[in-house]
Amino acid sequence: MKLSSLTNQDCSKAAVLFNSKKRILEFISELAHEQLPHLSQQDILNALLNREKLGSTGIGRGIAIPHGRMSGADQPHAFVIVSESPINFDAIDNRPVDIFVALIVPDGDCQLHLKTLSTIADRLKDKEFCKQLRSAKTDSDLFKVIASEA
Repeated sequence: MKLSSLTNQDCSKAAVLFNSKKRILEFISELAHEQLPHLSQQDILNALLNREKLGSTGIGRGIAIPHGRMSGADQPHAFVIVSESPINFDAIDNRPVDIFVALIVPDGDCQLHLKTLSTIADRLKDKEFCKQLRSAKTDSDLFKVIASEA
């Protein structure tokens, strides 16, 4: 499984500017609802917020993988957002976050959920890949970086 198989150009947003964890999660839920209109924006936001209540999805090095399980999702969907300025996200290393790879995954399929999270976390370990994500200035450039993965 590749990150590029979970997303598309409309789900890739470069150089966004938000100043809070709640606002970036609201933006992700708006974006997810646009791509998955059968899922309520509020339900998506609630799923993301409920997961954050269990512990921050900020994994360190300026990266977060907010995710939520949704009963109406038929397959995993990823949304890649790069913030122009890092924001406080309560990450495990206490560093602000500028790369967000949000996931909406089907509820009830734990194996698929874990495999998807693992795939994304492994891809984000690549420092050069993260550098390229951070360098993208347009949505199109950002998606080209994602689509060019080996």
